[in-house]
Amino acid sequence: MTDGRWIDVADGVYARRYEELDLTVGLVVGGTGCLVVDSRGDVAQGAELADAVRAITPLPWTLVYTHAHFDHCFGTAAFLPCDVWAHDGCTADLAAHGEAERARRIASYRAEGKPGIAEALERTTITPPNRVLRDDVDLDLGGRPVRLAHPGPGHTDHDVVVHVPDAGVVFAGDLVEHGPHGWTADSFGSDAHVREWPAALDAVLALEPRVVVPGHGDPVDAAFVARHRDGLGRLLELRDAVAAGEVAEDDAPARSPYPRDVTLAALATT
Repeated sequence: MTDGRWIDVADGVYARRYEELDLTVGLVVGGTGCLVVDSRGDVAQGAELADAVRAITPLPWTLVYTHAHFDHCFGTAAFLPCDVWAHDGCTADLAAHGEAERARRIASYRAEGKPGIAEALERTTITPPNRVLRDDVDLDLGGRPVRLAHPGPGHTDHDVVVHVPDAGVVFAGDLVEHGPHGWTADSFGSDAHVREWPAALDAVLALEPRVVVPGHGDPVDAAFVARHRDGLGRLLELRDAVAAGEVAEDDAPARSPYPRDVTLAALATT
């Protein structure tokens, strides 16, 4: 939990990278306040991030969740009290699945031989957002406008992207994946909306970003996002062809721009 490192993305805009889950969170600093993008995955990880933010700025903070998956929003306790923004669907997801996900992750980390993270999750209280959006919300950090936007369903039904227009930066959460081949098999979870995902990436590209910060991996550019939007389109075409009986499922990986495990995971989505 001390392996984090800041990346200067633009003036007053930072990404923070972690080895655990290859996670990337963010920080935007204005003249009178700052915005923290995601809070990490448990009470101890969140406390580490809060300390790291305080090493950058003493300004009051606002927090935004890009989506409800545990690694992006279970570390909030160290930031309270503050405004916590998320899409309205994030509130519903955390209420319906948050505690079950916490229990599942505790068991998973114990099985992986990571008792420290499991114990931190046992001490973690899930914090729902107290400010919700359904479309776009504009924040003013003091001479620095930031827009929180819902680009439509993609990685989840409630993804939020953070646009910093004066820096040309978009924090995209897990809408943008940056594994060795772009997508990973884990990208296509049971709550993903793969059919609508390319349109969500179109919405990200419409912001004309200079830099896109994914929820995992190093910052990328717009060309990276466009390339993997097109690749996802190819995966959808393959899925349709398999469903129509035009391509055998065993033959699909050979026609895919992505590795076998990624292709099969995409084919398995509904």
